[in-house]
Amino acid sequence: MLMSEVTSMDSKQELINGLNQDLAREYQAVIAYTTYAAEVAGPHRPALRAFFLEEAADELKHAQLLADKISALGGVPVVEPQPVPQATGARAMLEAVLAAETETIARYARRMAQAEELGELALVAQLHEMIVDETQHKEEVAKLLDGFPE
Repeated sequence: MLMSEVTSMDSKQELINGLNQDLAREYQAVIAYTTYAAEVAGPHRPALRAFFLEEAADELKHAQLLADKISALGGVPVVEPQPVPQATGARAMLEAVLAAETETIARYARRMAQAEELGELALVAQLHEMIVDETQHKEEVAKLLDGFPE
């Protein structure tokens, strides 16, 4: 086996490992949004519940895409989510979501670079679309927090 083939295999495994970390985070997001939708209370409940449930559906789509790609690359998709942060109160829920979305965007940008290096152009495009989704989620949460009492 040539050195370049070994390096490529190592890089591919690093990409699979990274995608599995991303998948565990998407599972975490689905659980968090579902839980937050159930637990949110107060005068903003109807709007926040609808928002959380819509976001959960988006994150589930991302999880499926990641699982499919991991499998296509020869990996095995993880089945365990990252731990879900507990949040008491609507503001704390929104702050947890904002932090998660910000971190997700950074992770997907790194993953795009890895995919591009390996010539996985379809994955690059898919990750770009996921970054667009996550950025829209982040912007929406930031707007919600702007008008939310401390």
